[in-house]
Order: sequence, then structure tokens, then C-alpha cells
Amino acid sequence: MSEISKIVVDAVLQQLHEIEVKHGVRVLYACESGSRAWGFASADSDYDVRFIYSHPREWYLSIDLEHKRDVIEVPINDKLDISGWDLRKALKLYRKSNPALLEWLGSPIVYREHGSLAARLRELSSASISLVKCRYHYMHMAQGNFRDYLKGPEVRLKKYLYVLRPLLAVNWIDAGYGIVPTEFGKLVDAIVQENELRRAIYDLLEAKKQGFEQSVGPRIEPISRYIESEMERLIATKPENVKSTGEPRKLNELFRAILSE
Repeated sequence: MSEISKIVVDAVLQQLHEIEVKHGVRVLYACESGSRAWGFASADSDYDVRFIYSHPREWYLSIDLEHKRDVIEVPINDKLDISGWDLRKALKLYRKSNPALLEWLGSPIVYREHGSLAARLRELSSASISLVKCRYHYMHMAQGNFRDYLKGPEVRLKKYLYVLRPLLAVNWIDAGYGIVPTEFGKLVDAIVQENELRRAIYDLLEAKKQGFEQSVGPRIEPISRYIESEMERLIATKPENVKSTGEPRKLNELFRAILSE
């Protein structure tokens, strides 16, 4: 939590408390997501707080459960963007190998971890998560950001990172390293071996941290060359069919256990 000021932490915890009181829920896990969790926040980056919450057991014992809202969103202010998923929704998405949820669980900035939910989901991940589904997600993300933001002579600097991170995540999966880490620096250290490219990436990271969200600059050739060549290579690569169990028994057991905690 060293990168987050006490003022911000206190504001987040106060918001979480108000959510619990207003909605009659219990926040089980809350973390930072997005650029601050990845490690390349700018001076004016928002705080993207994501959380998982549960209702009392009786709330789930309803014939109209499927029609009940399973997301809580707080109106965004100048700095805080806070939203969360109900426990049941989170577990259903976990079963589908949702990469956003996996990144929450791997966030280096945790505001609250109540009970055993997060730890138990991390323990289950090696046997429950489909890395092929994660690979498809990251490849699709890299292609979309590349197509929309990195084609011209000048680019929004942060979009390089929004293409590099998923490309490195695909390489991480293809290398057999398992669940993709949330921090961008871990991906760079494990995947990028070429010195010129590493220097260019870390120079870009420093510029992003010192600059602002809308900073625009000329193409960075070592990074552009890498992205273009990797995009072509990885699109042509067929991943191994890494099978996940997809079996809901353990998640059903976990769901009931968390409601009893």
C-alpha cells in the first residue's frame, strides 16, 4: 500500500463502509485495478477500486434471485472510481476464467481482505482457470488497442502500454508460466530479453508516470517494431488446449462456506 497515500486509503475505506451500510452487504475483498495496479499510473490517474461483496444468506434464497441486481457502482468523482460484484456473480465469472477478476485477485494494492474468499480463489486457480480463454482475451485486447490507437505517426503514449501488457501476457501464457501476474514489471522482466527494447519500455514507463493521461508523442520505434512483429507471430500461433475443470462443485462449496463465515 506504499504507493497510495493515507488520505486516499481512508477515503476508500470510508466509501466501502458507506456501501455496506447503504446496501446491507459485506465487502469481502477490495483492491486497486487498472493502471495503478499494473504499475504505470500517471500523475492524474484515477483510483480504480474494485470489490467483491456478499449479502446475508437469506438474500440468495429467493425465487426472483436472477432478477436482482448483482453490481454496486458508486458515482465517479474527480479521483475515485468504485464498483463491485456480488459474490455469486464473481464466482460465476471465475468459473469462466474472467481475466479482470484474476487481476483483482493478483493486485499488489489491497484495501480490504475479509475472510478467506480471495485466498481460496487464488489456491483454486491452477486447477480451475482456462489459460486458453485468458490468452484469447489478452490477444483480443492487444489487437483492438493496436488497431485503434497505434497506427499513426503520433500516438497516445499510454496506449503503447495497453498493447504491450496484453502481448506480454500472451507470451507469459505461451511460455507455460501459468496465471498472468497483474504487475506489468513482472511481465517485462520475464519476457523481454532485448536490451534496446527493455530500455525503451522502461523509459516509456517513466514518461508515463511523470506525464499525464492524454500525453501524445511520436512513435517509439523499438516498441513499434516489437508490437508489429509479435502481433503477427502470436496471431498465427495456435495455443495448446489447456483444459480447465469447469466443474462448479468446489465453487458451490466455497460459496456456501463464505456465506457462513
